[in-house]
Amino acid sequence: MKKIALVFIAALFLLGVPKVKADEGMWLPMFVKRLNYVDMQKQGLQLTPEEIYSVNNSSLKDAIVRLGGGFCTGEIISDKGLMLTNHHCGFGVIQENSTKENNYLRDGFWAKENKDEIPAGFSVSFLVKMDDVTKDIIPFLGVELTEAQRTAKADSIIKVLEEKAGTDNEYDIQIKSFYNGNEYYLFVYETFGDVRFVGAPPSSIGKYGGDTDNWMWPRHTGDFTLFRVYADADNKPTKEYKEDNRPYTPKHSLPVNIADRRAGDYSMIFGYPGSTDRYLSSYGVEMAVNIQQPSIVKLRRQVLDIYEAEMAKDEQTYINYADKQASVANYWKYFQGQTAGLKRLKIYDKKKAEEDAFEAWIAKDSKKAEEYKNVISNYDQGYQELSKIILKSTYDIEAIYRIEAVSFAWRSRGLLGALSSDDEEKKAKAVESFKATAEKQFKEYSYAIDKQVFAAMVKAYATDIPADQQPKMFKDLVAKFKGDYAKMADKIYSKSIYTSKERMMKFLDKPKASTIEKDPLYQLAKTIILEDYVQTLGAQKKEINEKLDNAGRLYLKGIREMNPNHAYAPDANSTMRVTYGSVKDYYPRDAVYYNYYTTIEGIMEKEDPKNPEFVVPAKLKELYKAKDYGQYANSKGEMIVNFISNNDITGGNSGSPVINGRGELIGTAFDGNWEAMSGDIAFETELQRTISVDIRYTLFIIDKYAGAKHLIDEMKIIRELSPNTTVEVPVKEEVKEEKAKETKKK
Repeated sequence: MKKIALVFIAALFLLGVPKVKADEGMWLPMFVKRLNYVDMQKQGLQLTPEEIYSVNNSSLKDAIVRLGGGFCTGEIISDKGLMLTNHHCGFGVIQENSTKENNYLRDGFWAKENKDEIPAGFSVSFLVKMDDVTKDIIPFLGVELTEAQRTAKADSIIKVLEEKAGTDNEYDIQIKSFYNGNEYYLFVYETFGDVRFVGAPPSSIGKYGGDTDNWMWPRHTGDFTLFRVYADADNKPTKEYKEDNRPYTPKHSLPVNIADRRAGDYSMIFGYPGSTDRYLSSYGVEMAVNIQQPSIVKLRRQVLDIYEAEMAKDEQTYINYADKQASVANYWKYFQGQTAGLKRLKIYDKKKAEEDAFEAWIAKDSKKAEEYKNVISNYDQGYQELSKIILKSTYDIEAIYRIEAVSFAWRSRGLLGALSSDDEEKKAKAVESFKATAEKQFKEYSYAIDKQVFAAMVKAYATDIPADQQPKMFKDLVAKFKGDYAKMADKIYSKSIYTSKERMMKFLDKPKASTIEKDPLYQLAKTIILEDYVQTLGAQKKEINEKLDNAGRLYLKGIREMNPNHAYAPDANSTMRVTYGSVKDYYPRDAVYYNYYTTIEGIMEKEDPKNPEFVVPAKLKELYKAKDYGQYANSKGEMIVNFISNNDITGGNSGSPVINGRGELIGTAFDGNWEAMSGDIAFETELQRTISVDIRYTLFIIDKYAGAKHLIDEMKIIRELSPNTTVEVPVKEEVKEEKAKETKKK
């Protein structure tokens, strides 16, 4: 899935400036005291700021984890380190451990005891604290510096500050830029390297609806997976799996609420949103809509057609390529929706109007006119230059690098360097290391698929990229085979060391640098990826990006000055954020209404045994027919599956907990809705919705479907009704006094 508050914002709230809309904004939790806390309370929050974020005491932040470097979010739901996230976040682990004999993708997996849990192969990080270090950086970045010099200077200061903060080596330290380089914050993490796979439903539940339902509401998907975090005997993190590690005892775990949900219920989401581009200029929107996004959609569709045709022929191929197919498909559909949304909502026009207002504002003040004089011209010039090379840049990666044998050849650069040296020990180590790389490469590789992808992508590159932009080596290759791309693929793939495990291992027994250098797939990787994408285009984009970075930094600085009473949330950047809103229905278009939840009835209505995306497991149908939902049905007897809220999220938030006003888990976020796919660039207040798995459906599948009640027994289950926006909740004393005065006057 997909996408803070600052000191000056805090001051604005304290001064009584109009409040931030609850359904937009990804805020740094360290500033929760300075957010519009009264507004949060009115919506149903019953926690103190310290219960949300605290450095010295346990708080909600201590139950939230970042998966790996930030590809997803998870939450701790028991005092034994049990972690919940999305099925699609754990999909790679499920796929890697699936075989024909134990096909966890098809059948699901449930560890009966700790000893049955499987090492996951990724780490998780808990946020210890965050600090504002803007004052330690910005004063040293003088206005006389070019943007490149400014970036280099900031990086050197950041390196010193990170080293100083991480002297004990106990924590991972990271400083990140906010507001396009106008502010900086330091983050301290505790990282656990031993994470184990505990349980997952079959894909017919965890991925129900597949690509058809992806990004769509109504939704009926049990998108969840369970892992467990392990620590050493002293409850400290270890860097890797060790058999004698113990389940981690967390500082905080989320209680699970299984009571009814109502429209208007408070919802808060913690997580690690990856990236948004809310301050993208009108010029950037124009380039994305007209050039970049359509090309990505086109190329990915061609690859998906090949993947899916071959996956349908063979179960092992399906297992091997399931994760690859899901990865390509997700953003194939995403960019379709985003392009359509940007056009439908006329985002270019809105951005242009904002830029025109900015230019009119600076024209009124000579000092401002001097400081911001190059902002719009740099945007204009930068995107004109970038638009000339963006298609080629996109095709280098989306077409040529997408070919698995080419990306494999690219990864052999280090081996080539070692083989070209006189250091025999270095050679031996490089060869052994690459043998491990090759084993992993060919474990899930299909010669037939990759050969077809090669022919399709090379043809697309030759057809769509202007001839004067194509490297000579590439044009010579096309000419040699007279444009017969299937023949070219047959010839190259029958001889290349990068398309056959047998040939690769034979080569590694007696490796020669010349063998790599002469291989046509290495030559393609070297020419397109290294010489073209990294070197030539890299140099051009570096110069262009200096203009765009300068414009972006000054524009954001300027519009905040221009609108001092508006609270601007910074773009997502894989740091912990909190967003608040409410469970809420919506009207996607004229005469169409969408309720805020779906039920198991919808699963049965969508069932299509002939379509693998809509196959319903026999046991789930049995439970449905018997209405055997246990304690997990709502008060109407319905088995709720998914629900929506107006929280602001993006990719990286997948797996994030949806939390009620008392700090209890009510669901797991996993997607956004089609009508608001433009949200990463322009948030659409009325239409934006987060789609989440209702925690009751998750527990129902674990308990009644999988029979894994021992996992339920670990959790703290709450059956009390969650607080609603209509419920009277405590507010600050001064607000109570104002209300009392108003009542007395009446």
